[in-house]
Amino acid sequence: MDTAPQHNINQRIRAQQVRLVGDNIENQGVYSLSEALKIADELELDLVEISPKADPPVCKVIDYKKFLYQQKKKQKEMKAKAVQVVVKEIRFGPNTDDHDFEFKLRHAEKFLKEGAKVKAYVFFKGRSILFKEQGEILLLRFATELEELGKVEQLPRLEGKRMTMFITPKKKK
Repeated sequence: MDTAPQHNINQRIRAQQVRLVGDNIENQGVYSLSEALKIADELELDLVEISPKADPPVCKVIDYKKFLYQQKKKQKEMKAKAVQVVVKEIRFGPNTDDHDFEFKLRHAEKFLKEGAKVKAYVFFKGRSILFKEQGEILLLRFATELEELGKVEQLPRLEGKRMTMFITPKKKK
């Protein structure tokens, strides 16, 4: 656990005047630091500097440990709500036959239904780069087959020995 607190509390506050806020304060307003500390002490709570850059700094009379706990809880909730994008790759050769194409198509359908992006690419080995049109046709056919489940984010683009295309899942209604 980190030893330095994220906020200045009680005697660590350096300002002479502070703006006091909080649910348990009747008269919110600007107080001298000693008065604010006295109010916090009477309520058996901590004086916490919430906004040190304000003029005068904003302080809140709260239970500091409870405040930290609630902040951690909020951060955890936000992290849980953050969407992580999974990218699944599907590799083709320029001369992929129909059976392999159908097999990989079924996998891509499953990935899109699960909400993952699909990165489909054709890898050209040696002289197979001569068939780059075939690779592009293959990827475009792949995209049209998956039209109902996903939309093309990036059309086929040749990068070195790879022709890549991205398909994102359509939003569920």
